[in-house]
Amino acid sequence: MEAYIYDAIRSPRGRGKPDGALHEVTPVALAAQVLAAIPDRNGIDSAQIGDVILGCVTPVGEQGADIARVAALMAGYHQDVPGVQVNRFCGSGLEAVNIAAAKVMSGEVALAIGGGVESMSRVPMMSDGGALASDPAVAYQTYFVPQGIGADLLATLHGFTRTACDAFAVESQRRAKRAWDEGRFDRSILPIRDVIGQVLLDRDEHMRPDADLQALGTLKPAFEDMGRKMPGFDATALLRYPTVERIEHVHHAGNSSGIVDGAAAVLVGSPEAGQRLGLRPRARIRAMGSIGSEPTIMLTGPERIARKLLDRTGLSVADIDLWEINEAFASVVLRTIQALDLDPDRVNVNGGAIAMGHPLGATGAMILGTALDELERSGRQTALVCLCVAAGMGTGAIIERV
Repeated sequence: MEAYIYDAIRSPRGRGKPDGALHEVTPVALAAQVLAAIPDRNGIDSAQIGDVILGCVTPVGEQGADIARVAALMAGYHQDVPGVQVNRFCGSGLEAVNIAAAKVMSGEVALAIGGGVESMSRVPMMSDGGALASDPAVAYQTYFVPQGIGADLLATLHGFTRTACDAFAVESQRRAKRAWDEGRFDRSILPIRDVIGQVLLDRDEHMRPDADLQALGTLKPAFEDMGRKMPGFDATALLRYPTVERIEHVHHAGNSSGIVDGAAAVLVGSPEAGQRLGLRPRARIRAMGSIGSEPTIMLTGPERIARKLLDRTGLSVADIDLWEINEAFASVVLRTIQALDLDPDRVNVNGGAIAMGHPLGATGAMILGTALDELERSGRQTALVCLCVAAGMGTGAIIERV
């Protein structure tokens, strides 16, 4: 059975700080507003939805206790609709959509929602702990280093200079501004409201469209001290990569993904469910999956999952009209472009997480929606969406416009 995408919606991304526009909104309320919009926009009874799967990377405190089920209840969904939270780190939002699609394809449900939520201003990243970073035995066996060190190592291995990474960041900002100015996100953006119904945010808040190479050049590398000061993580990384003499630290806040709050939801269903409910399919999910990658760098998963999905479908790089590669760090996208010999003009054409931010659990669902909107706007056919994932993984999907 096939799985179609019938709708995709997201919140604007709010700065992930106490002064951010969405800080006053709890994670459950943020997810609930996005979930509530799906039945309203599509004229369906929520009881028709077979499951709600939400990615959430830091599922503790306000984001704990199976936020998917609680948010569905807060959204006014029928009590029969279950919900489950999933965590595949930065790939969680897309993993949730992939699980929703798999449930539809298997016949378990006729309609499902996949998406995600992360309120990084209220629940700080890594506040859930975990053995990967904190257990010395695990860190020793996996040659663990923080992702920023991995990003700098990736840049060093493949020759991406500070200038190249900064230039990529400036272009991300330029493309994001153009997309907003031209209304390319209008169909998918849900303004987020406060408890009395006033709009708090209707536009991505993290963007810095005035950024240029000169301004970015003044920023200090963010991971140099933790890498080089003893006991430093650079030494650990070089044990895994002994042919590298020295890691060049090129990443900073301006060419790395922004910390933000956000939520997203994607409505997936069978062809029969769409016909029965009068829904118009927008795209078919042609392939989906995840894969492991080298865990010290952590960030080479996009290339590997892209190759896996292309091999599975018999498609080539040339058959993909648009690529959405999460901009965790500039070097991640630059390396994927290099490894797959991609046309940069087909990659992240509306900017990415460097400009707009990366709400960890929601980003995968967000960029899937971005790819879908752009396929429709441009009249193109096929998009490949992928993300690097902590601990060395990649998650991806290929969608085909209907």
